[in-house]
Amino acid sequence: MLPLFPLQTVVYPGERLPLHIFEERYQQLINDCENDGISFGVPTYINNKLDYGTEVKLQKVSKKYEKGESDVVCVGTRIFRIKNFFKRFPGKLYAGGDVEFLTDNDSTAEELQEELLKNIAILYVELTIENPPSFDIPFISYQVAHKIGLALHQEYHLLTLRSELERLNYLIGHLKITIPVVREMNRAKEVIQMNGHFRNFDPLDFEDFKL
Repeated sequence: MLPLFPLQTVVYPGERLPLHIFEERYQQLINDCENDGISFGVPTYINNKLDYGTEVKLQKVSKKYEKGESDVVCVGTRIFRIKNFFKRFPGKLYAGGDVEFLTDNDSTAEELQEELLKNIAILYVELTIENPPSFDIPFISYQVAHKIGLALHQEYHLLTLRSELERLNYLIGHLKITIPVVREMNRAKEVIQMNGHFRNFDPLDFEDFKL
């Protein structure tokens, strides 16, 4: 059984997760992580359901407060799916569940990784983002997912995909839809800013004009 800390967010393997711990049940959970070296799961609470999530390990306690609150940093490790959920882990205040840890079905494709990175670069140019983040190649889908404008349900869907190939195709598809929308928004912004200004138009010669 795995201790559970449900949140309305998606955590990916390898991702750092800063948390401010203030509820008594989760203060107890962090104390157990410190004292016993246990890990816990962060299932995504979405559509009033708990299904998929990511196991995390406590990396460090950044600060402790007088009333028991703390600031901690955790890191994601493995993806799981909940088989049975219990509001109380045996003998504890926090929740727990029987989970199945999931593995990927295949390796990735370099061409798709390169295509994804090219599309991200285009998006960042359109958004005029300065100093864009850099990404490592292995399992790049998890690294970029929070940085390309995915909605929560899209980030969650990515979490459920069991191959890097599927994840790369999903992210590329998202960018191919998003980039034209951003371009159109930029064009609209330019039109609004030009309102009332003098504009140059190419004169029409009417040589091929028909009524």
